[in-house]
Amino acid sequence: MVEFDGFGPEKIIKVYNPKLDVKGVCVIDNSALGPGKGGIRMTETVNEEEVSRLARAMTWKNALAELPFGGAKSGITVDSKKISREKKDEIVKWFSKSLKIVVPSLYVAGPDMYMAEGEMEIFAKANGDIKSCTGKPKHLGGIPHELGSTGFGVYHSTLTALKFLNKDVKKTTIAIEGFGNVGIFAFKFLSEAGARIVAVSDSKGTVYRKEGIDFNELEEVKQETGSVINYKGGKILKNHEIVNIDADILITAAIPDLIKSDDVNKMKFKLIVEGSNIPMSEETERILYKKGVLVIPDIIANAGGVISSYVEYKGGNEKEMFKLVEEKITKNVKHILELSKEEKIDTRDAALRIAKKRVLEKCKICRA
Repeated sequence: MVEFDGFGPEKIIKVYNPKLDVKGVCVIDNSALGPGKGGIRMTETVNEEEVSRLARAMTWKNALAELPFGGAKSGITVDSKKISREKKDEIVKWFSKSLKIVVPSLYVAGPDMYMAEGEMEIFAKANGDIKSCTGKPKHLGGIPHELGSTGFGVYHSTLTALKFLNKDVKKTTIAIEGFGNVGIFAFKFLSEAGARIVAVSDSKGTVYRKEGIDFNELEEVKQETGSVINYKGGKILKNHEIVNIDADILITAAIPDLIKSDDVNKMKFKLIVEGSNIPMSEETERILYKKGVLVIPDIIANAGGVISSYVEYKGGNEKEMFKLVEEKITKNVKHILELSKEEKIDTRDAALRIAKKRVLEKCKICRA
């Protein structure tokens, strides 16, 4: 069930195509700071409630990153792995035309689960406005997320948190949940900085190697075999067992609701960086806070993607994107950590306090 409050959601657009037998939904949560910005995910389980939760996260994410965007999100309910390329393209065209009334004045789309630069090209061309979405191919002025902007932001979130904790990245061990676009680049940048990555998971399992995992070897194994569990020289565990690894840091980079409250007492991490969206409930975050575990919330940790989208939206280039991601992530993670320490509140509460203040300052109809 969608929850409404003093911030939104402002608009919920539900569409259905009987010919394709596909449902879609777009939630524009709050537009106080600008048009709603948020990607389109295509899964067989995505629904109005999930999209609404993600749209609210985008409201806070854009506010924390100090971007001129509100919060929004879209979902298309279909299993893209079970349909043809042609049907997927047809669905994207239909969904784009269905949202023509709100893009880009009230909503700017982007890629999310099972949507990439190819789909964004189709989306932009279908509604005839190049500014209707970001994450487009380079030849359309895009800065594709495949460059690793989100993972780069997760990397700087981790570095900033380690500096706050007076820890040396070269003396830390890290477990990474997920080896898709976010996990791959987080691994790459952190290993180049000297961190030791001891465990990585994907949908088929977890590979653990106390001595450390080689990035290039793991990437090759993933490409050639389809899973990290085929990495030689490591111990193979179930994918959820990534949360029980003995390491200093856990980076979540895949599924929502990964960490349950029952997992907390088994966890040994001192720092968790939320590279994925909603990897645990706010209540679980509070339990971890009481246990002394530092959590960098998703609404800032994985904001590299939307910062990249903003650079593309305003016509910038890749160099500007990486510079702005580093600046904004570092500044705002530091701000959250300092407020959390000063006010003796958990990092989620600190982040939300900052974000809500920024939205309310611009909002004519919102109420806290």
